[in-house]
Amino acid sequence: MRRANTQLQSDRRDEILAAAQRCFVRSGFHGASMQDICAEADMSPGNLYRYFPSKEALIAGIAERDRAEVAQEFASADLSRGLFAVIEGMAQHHFAEKPDEQVALCTEISSEARRNPEIARISAAFDADVKRCDIPRDVDFDGVVTMLMIIADGVWWRRALDREFKPASMLPIFMDITRHMLRSRPQEVARSTDGSR
Repeated sequence: MRRANTQLQSDRRDEILAAAQRCFVRSGFHGASMQDICAEADMSPGNLYRYFPSKEALIAGIAERDRAEVAQEFASADLSRGLFAVIEGMAQHHFAEKPDEQVALCTEISSEARRNPEIARISAAFDADVKRCDIPRDVDFDGVVTMLMIIADGVWWRRALDREFKPASMLPIFMDITRHMLRSRPQEVARSTDGSR
């Protein structure tokens, strides 16, 4: 019985997050009220507050849900196809196939991360979920992951702001950059970039 109740609570949480997401996409985080979210979720304020005590908690819940989904994608990636095939498939999915509403929500979360330390913490955790996999030891993995995430953020912002932008057309360039950053570098090049002789 307890398991069924836990599943019911989890399902209800997911429904509330989905309702909040629709409101945030329509009106932005600051334009959507808790009353709007209650109406969208078809529940009373008292009931909603049992699951999420504030609008900030809803935003954090959405960010954490999205982070967990991306982490699961990386964890279940089939690396037998090769690292670059996996990266290209994920880039295609996130850059070009995600619905416009999710892209808009991502930009809202990025903006909110500037003001809310908890959202900033969750957003930073996206980078930590990327696996090192089969990457040469001399590659600055953390630096590469940071740069790839910066590029991904830029693609999403451009997609959110420019209706004419075709993100799929950027995939070959993105993959060229990715291959370049993840290649093994000769020792002389590595020494010259870190300032040693």
